[in-house]
Amino acid sequence: MMDFSWMQIILTGLIFVWSGFVRSGLGFGGALFTLPFLLLIHDDPLFFLPIISLHLLFFAGLTVVQAERKKGTSENSPTVNWAFVRYALLIMLMPKLAGVIGLLMLPTALMNVIIYLLIAGYSISYIVGRPMQSNSRKIDVLLLIVAAYISGTSLIGGPLVIAVAMRHIKPHEFRNTLFVLWWILVSIKLTAFVIADVDIQLMNSLLLLPFAALGHFIGHKFHDQLLQRDSRHFYRLLGWVLLATSFIGMFQAFG
Repeated sequence: MMDFSWMQIILTGLIFVWSGFVRSGLGFGGALFTLPFLLLIHDDPLFFLPIISLHLLFFAGLTVVQAERKKGTSENSPTVNWAFVRYALLIMLMPKLAGVIGLLMLPTALMNVIIYLLIAGYSISYIVGRPMQSNSRKIDVLLLIVAAYISGTSLIGGPLVIAVAMRHIKPHEFRNTLFVLWWILVSIKLTAFVIADVDIQLMNSLLLLPFAALGHFIGHKFHDQLLQRDSRHFYRLLGWVLLATSFIGMFQAFG
């Protein structure tokens, strides 16, 4: 894996266990809750984003297929809200492409600072227990446009999409509906990477797949409990950790 030291390799493996855990446990956050840690190891988002994207395609697709096979076995079977997927995609496609272009053109150092600032903002909303919410169609559209652009640049637009999704989909549809939406949007991003001749890190993705798979399995078990429990304390703790990591990353970027 490039010229990483053994310590960097071990830490990267552990972070991808965490990536798999939050992605399958929460339905989002595979990039949001891991990218700031990864950038402290190697400060190039274009190295890690293709790996995270490929893992998302694999695990999101696997989860949705398994869930659809089980659909109908109980009243609360996981389902996909296809109406919301279509609604979101119609708004998000163009700003998503604009965001990908921005990622490819902006200097790496500037991109890192933007990522850390966005994550710091998300962290504060989790710490104070006031995640973003939408209460009208106009705000829906605005949040989805901004989320699409952010997702195009860094794959961390999830909280903005969730602010909209909470108004439109039921709790038991939440994870799989988001997975379908992420799968389509990430496919667009990877296609743009290939067209722009960006290395999609296929071999490194395969090497890190077992670590992400371990986290995915643990997160899958955690997801069922999360639907039944108050997760505010978990998000608050996570917010403090991400905020501290963002400050460290910005200090390194400006240092």
